Amino acid sequence: MFDFSTPVNRYGTYCTQWDYVQDRFGAADLLPFTISDMDFETAPCIQRALQQRLAHGVLGYSRWNHDDFKQAIAGWFAKRYQAELDPQSLVYGPSVIYIIAQLITLWSQPGEGVLVHTPAYDAFGNMLKANQRKLLASPLLKTEQGYEIDWPQFEQQAAREECKILLLCSPHNPTGRVWRRDELERMAKLCQRHGVKVISDDIHMDMAYAGYLPWSGVATGNDWALVSSGSKSFNIPALNGAYAFIPESQSREQYLQLLKAAHGLSSPSILGVIAHIAAYQQGGEWLDALRDYLQQNLKTVAERLNHAYPAINYRVPEGTYLAWIDLNPLNIDMDALQRILIHDHKVAIMRGDTYGEEGKGYIRLNVGCPRSKVEAGLDALIAAIRQLQD
Repeated sequence: MFDFSTPVNRYGTYCTQWDYVQDRFGAADLLPFTISDMDFETAPCIQRALQQRLAHGVLGYSRWNHDDFKQAIAGWFAKRYQAELDPQSLVYGPSVIYIIAQLITLWSQPGEGVLVHTPAYDAFGNMLKANQRKLLASPLLKTEQGYEIDWPQFEQQAAREECKILLLCSPHNPTGRVWRRDELERMAKLCQRHGVKVISDDIHMDMAYAGYLPWSGVATGNDWALVSSGSKSFNIPALNGAYAFIPESQSREQYLQLLKAAHGLSSPSILGVIAHIAAYQQGGEWLDALRDYLQQNLKTVAERLNHAYPAINYRVPEGTYLAWIDLNPLNIDMDALQRILIHDHKVAIMRGDTYGEEGKGYIRLNVGCPRSKVEAGLDALIAAIRQLQD
């Protein structure tokens, strides 16, 4: 019913991934597997809703604080995840990282620490540094089964006097871990024990192939926020718009004061609001088809890479459309690999060390694209490794 296989030409659309690949990789006209948006058209229900709004012709100031927006989001969590979240605790923000940054400033002081599982989405580190907060790393352990939390080290960090917040990525970017209930409950207990508030970034929640559980399902007390957006799931980041459930009323009011008075951002993109309402009310069938397609893309990565280089032993992640690939077993020069990919094969793939020290020897391959593009990227990667090993 939905076509994810036909390529869409994104050149000439001011597209970060395609038109501006030279900014990060030093060369233009590369086949990019980089920033985590997708090369698919968004859901037809969203396109129809946007076209209808544009046909109206007037694009004036608008509001997000109404039942249509809040009930659509709360209803999505109830329907998809059996999570009862209070729509009155919901707030808007222009992006997930904006909301997180404001909560960081409300819940900690300059110089204090924020606990983060690493490797981590690079915007976390950049945001914390810009806000004079210290990133307290909790490196994940790679096992035969995937990536696990180092619990003694995690609690040691949480117990530090300077640790005020756990910034959780759920599902985790870049490893693709979807946290189990027992893991979330253990984190919740440790955070409560040590007086650590929790900000859960759930932007990849709809791309979970294992069972995703919102933080609200394990939270103890009200010292937490769940932040998300339809931008990843429905490929609408250019429309702007995110939201958070903040159950503690004083924190919620303080956040809204920053949004409205300090930063003048209370009038949202009306197209972003309409897109979220349409997505969460009508987009479930499209999303299910997309998720099946993306999981097959990841299986293709596993089949081809493990056939060519069994030592890699790549495992399909539990979530996201990002293949986190450990090339350390091949003992190759990662700088040389990047040069060969860029100059010989005209392909751009994100280096793992973009996401911190624990990413050395890894690459992150975005498979949110037609399978033909995934195959082309794998052809280039396998050939580049072969050149290095010859």
